[in-house]
Amino acid sequence: MTLLERDSALASLAEYAREARAGEGRVVLVGGEAGVGKTALVEAFTRGREKERVVWAMCDGLFTPRPLGPLFDIADEIGLDVTVGRDHLFAATLRALKDVDVLVIEDLHWADEATIDLVRYLGRRLRGTVAVLTYRDDGLAPGDPLRVALGDLGTERGTRRIGLAPLSEPAVRALAEERGVDPAELYRLTGGNPYFVTELVRDGTAGIPASAADAVLARAARLEPRSRAVLDTAALIGLRVDPRLLAAATGAPPEALDALVASGLLTGDATGLRFRHELARLAVEQALPPHRVAAAHAAVLAALQRLGSGDDASMAHHAEAAADSAAALHHAVRAAKAAAGLRSHREAAAQYHRAVRADGNDPRLLDALAFELSMIDAWTGVAEAAERARVLWRAAGDGRREGNALRMRSAAWVSLCRGEEALADAEAAIAVLEPLGPGKELARAYAHLAKQRMLADRHSEAADLARRAQAIAAPLGRHDLLSDTLNTESVARLMQGEEWLPLMRRALDVAIAHGHDEKAGRAYTNLYGLLCRARRFGEAEPVYHEAIAYCDEHDVDTYGTCLRGERAASLARMGRWDEALVLCRQVLTRVEEASPINRIYPLYVNATIRARRDEDGVWEALDEAAASADGCGEPQWIVKARLGRAEAFWLAGKVSDARAEAELADDASARADGWLRGWVATWLGRTGSDRPARGVLAEPFALEVAGDFAGAARAWEALGCPYDAALARLGAGDEDSLRHALAVFGDLGAAAAVRVARQRLRDAGARSIPAGPRTATRANQHGLTRREQQVLDLVAEGLTNAEIAGRLVLSVKTVDHHVSAVLGKLGVATRAEAARKAG
Repeated sequence: MTLLERDSALASLAEYAREARAGEGRVVLVGGEAGVGKTALVEAFTRGREKERVVWAMCDGLFTPRPLGPLFDIADEIGLDVTVGRDHLFAATLRALKDVDVLVIEDLHWADEATIDLVRYLGRRLRGTVAVLTYRDDGLAPGDPLRVALGDLGTERGTRRIGLAPLSEPAVRALAEERGVDPAELYRLTGGNPYFVTELVRDGTAGIPASAADAVLARAARLEPRSRAVLDTAALIGLRVDPRLLAAATGAPPEALDALVASGLLTGDATGLRFRHELARLAVEQALPPHRVAAAHAAVLAALQRLGSGDDASMAHHAEAAADSAAALHHAVRAAKAAAGLRSHREAAAQYHRAVRADGNDPRLLDALAFELSMIDAWTGVAEAAERARVLWRAAGDGRREGNALRMRSAAWVSLCRGEEALADAEAAIAVLEPLGPGKELARAYAHLAKQRMLADRHSEAADLARRAQAIAAPLGRHDLLSDTLNTESVARLMQGEEWLPLMRRALDVAIAHGHDEKAGRAYTNLYGLLCRARRFGEAEPVYHEAIAYCDEHDVDTYGTCLRGERAASLARMGRWDEALVLCRQVLTRVEEASPINRIYPLYVNATIRARRDEDGVWEALDEAAASADGCGEPQWIVKARLGRAEAFWLAGKVSDARAEAELADDASARADGWLRGWVATWLGRTGSDRPARGVLAEPFALEVAGDFAGAARAWEALGCPYDAALARLGAGDEDSLRHALAVFGDLGAAAAVRVARQRLRDAGARSIPAGPRTATRANQHGLTRREQQVLDLVAEGLTNAEIAGRLVLSVKTVDHHVSAVLGKLGVATRAEAARKAG
């Protein structure tokens, strides 16, 4: 059937392939709903490329997938040794693809975690190859790993997108008229979905069936009984079907398989058989009588075993469906271990879930499940699995493992912002473990409680617990625990005014040297965060770029998310609000359904910037942040959430409400450092609270509390914090200071703060008060400043940041900042999208 309304998409693919051949490398994301014609498009694109090397792989959604399944499928074809470790395998894949012109990976929405990581890896490095990745874009949850990966890929310069829409009514009419079908009725039934249209037109009956599934089943009904039974088994095997496996499972002769291809339900090529579309497979599978399903799965499992299959993921699926608990347990555990070895933690967790369904009384399985769930931020599941394991270990009289389960459940409560329960479990774990003497479990428990004490601002206790953990961990060679506790001790030292940086650097070095990626991620996050806490942005900048590259490269997503949240806060302090908001959106998308604690910082940053700009969406974010902060009980989060609310109330003129929030922040800051206490003290002063400042404050805050507003402003400006400087000048009250503050607020687009400054000027009797944001910015349809518009124009011309810097006589770093701000204001992820919007 003719491929209609796809000329533009085909032309784009051809152009991207030419660009790739020129050495650039391209990743093309082809998205659309099920049945919209993604495969048909890519097949049309690859036809006629006999002189080029095209490699085709696919993901299968029938069962929990085998990690890196698409890569294993093409390994022989590209000469790849798959027995090496994951990092070496990724590098080897990149080298092997240098001789491939076109790489196609279909149905990426079914990809396992390791395959998604591989796509990320290739997306940053491909040269000379065009990688075409198809996926369904309907039904992807905001926090789905693929959606997050697509967002990351979208920021790469070599990424392109093609979105396929359903066929128009005229196109459906053209297809309908070929077969004498009522075009209006066909369009009404299909909505222009090419697969549905094709199935209904191909059915060849006088009337139009009620659905495409009916059309598929009508064609299946014409098969001989033997071939129909083979078709049913094929539907249980998956979208792609190995003819040897199908023959072994059914005893079907070759002519029965030929009949399936002749029917048009399956297609065949050099790699085997496949259903023409997943929707066709589903139609056949869902029509199977339930009493036949288990026996068919058992036959497939037996055939896989006879053929010597090494695909434990597939065998675990068929074993469970066949109600063979012993086989399901055996293969699920093997599949889980293999997935974990490839860092495909979602698939590992799914397989351990399957193993637990087969045998729910083995606490070792529950321990493994809890760990894998912790790696994917699924903390409610961690708490449940750890509790079940604790009960079983206690019944078995194994105190060490009971204590470890308590520690794991405590970690879950921390991430779920249930601070009291977290502390109770952490202390209970130590109570169970200490009588049993030193061991790795006790070291872990000390290390975990040390972190909780540190986060509760009980720094002396934290440092003591960290050192006790180190004393146990070092002789055992537990470098992961050594790094973790050095990290905690470093933070505790800083909070007590002691030297901290060498200890944190050592924590990072130990983690990297011994390959403990997660601990390295934590060390990087705290190193960057503590530098930013002290507003040492110049030192922090290279740390961030090094840290985020490490976390992304090593798939340390939890700390990559934390780093981005910390970065958003730092950008906000430096007045780079648009960049901060872009990062906030990325982080909140990543953790939409995961750890509440990881959402607090981006919620706070997002809300305060919006409050300053007098935009919507402030209170929903602040309410969530405050609820999570109160739940976790950690002073740093309580202070941030409450001062965010205080500022929002103050900007809205609700001073008494702002004062109440500032005093709640003060209640939580008794043991905090000078930066946090100083922040609280200034807001107590701004809101008219009679509470005194506590202890020694960081210099800019101390100057402001002492009434030296000009000195405070200069200190903030020296640190690179324009909004804080403007707030300090606002406190001075004289007309020059107020006008200076008003100008800064205007440049930042802080409409609510502008309103406050203008009122202060009126109260001071000033005349000729500016009306609002600068005219040029206000007049620009996207809210761009004059300089940002200049940068956008040059981006649209195709200039690099270095070329733009030369043209405008700016530093490349300044241009980087302008480009990030432009992308944020335009709401786009790439320069190409910005250029199109500019046009």
